[in-house]
Amino acid sequence: MLENLKPKEATAIVNSLLGGVVPKLGVQHITVGRSPEVEAFVHALDDVKNGHSLVKFWIGDFGAGKSFMLHLLNTVALKQKFVVANADFTPDNRLYANDGKAVALYAAIMDNIAIQTKPEGGALATLLEKWIEQVIAKTAQTHGISLTDIRQPTHLPLIQTAIMQTIQELTDVGGFDFGMVVLKYYEGYVTGDEQLRRNALKWLKGEYRTKTEARQDLGVREIIHDLNYYDMLKNFCRLFVSMGYSGFMINLDEAINLYKISTAAMREKNYEKILTIYNDCFQGKINHLFLNFAGTRDVLENERRGLFSYQALKSRLETNKFETAGVRDFAQPVIRLRPLTHNEVFVLLQKLRAIFDFNYKTQVPVSDTDIQAFMEEMFNKPGASEFLTPREVIRDFLNILSLLRQNPGLDKQQLFGDIQIRDERPNESAVDALVDSIEIL
Repeated sequence: MLENLKPKEATAIVNSLLGGVVPKLGVQHITVGRSPEVEAFVHALDDVKNGHSLVKFWIGDFGAGKSFMLHLLNTVALKQKFVVANADFTPDNRLYANDGKAVALYAAIMDNIAIQTKPEGGALATLLEKWIEQVIAKTAQTHGISLTDIRQPTHLPLIQTAIMQTIQELTDVGGFDFGMVVLKYYEGYVTGDEQLRRNALKWLKGEYRTKTEARQDLGVREIIHDLNYYDMLKNFCRLFVSMGYSGFMINLDEAINLYKISTAAMREKNYEKILTIYNDCFQGKINHLFLNFAGTRDVLENERRGLFSYQALKSRLETNKFETAGVRDFAQPVIRLRPLTHNEVFVLLQKLRAIFDFNYKTQVPVSDTDIQAFMEEMFNKPGASEFLTPREVIRDFLNILSLLRQNPGLDKQQLFGDIQIRDERPNESAVDALVDSIEIL
């Protein structure tokens, strides 16, 4: 049950789940009941490796495992040699804006770029240096210069020309400034000028707010902003593939924050941006790009403020009418996450008990029979069928394990009996009322 589990992963799993969030590491060790979805995702990754681009929408109730699924997809994609990035939509992060909120989403994506050797994120600098080393090696080979000599100042123009030429071949929009900034990064890289490298990274991550500041620091005319950030993401996708990576996968969670945008016009602009990305991917305008969105059923289906309120998206995202609970179509853009069965929850809690014991080097006195008793108490509580989510089950179970580890004499049955079911869902009716009142005003 604990095959290849590392101590760092065990700690991340226990601490994160106790805190009510999905662990960044080790999610593959607590995966149950998602085999068909993962298998379909692996096939989709193969398509993206072969040059296609895809968009998927992972839809489920609050606490149903959407964020967990995205983290699991990360783990799978990293092993398939993808560059991956994660970001959450927030009130200050969105796809379309004219006040810096779109470039803020871009900055969050770039800040969380991960590769297999750096799965926790922050891998942009590592990737840039790897790419620069590839350009240096290729230039040395082309001109018959040793790898040692090519780094001498006399050969700097050769490297600069090669970098700019390669960037121009890879980029469609903004290539000149993009290439100039990469040159500045190279200059800081070979001379040990850390400030110059930081400034170049700051530009590439979309953190400059004025052209004047960027021109003073880097000598470039443009910055990454709300209207061009998507072009830069496509440029990076091509760059990563040119380095030998399979593609670029971006996960965008908490789509409820697009649904909550207070003005209908701004929501529509964001949905229009989703449509643009969707069309680019499925019409072959960009290669090797994979975007995943995660949201609740209201985010998708609400015809006043959800994605279905934008007719062009509704026509593309409606569920296959021949799909049933027993016959699923995982090739369609929308994947609906079904609740875990009781048997799957039981297996999950067994895994968590083993990971908890491994992490604390102990053996908490909770048997399989105790797990069954815990589940019976939880699922038979008033309100369980309506409000109970995997997140709450997991957190309550780990809280009980934590108490028993520190207080072995506690009565397990009493702890199970003290469980209370809470409605942890956002009050979406209140959100609806608030947004509607703002729109009326």
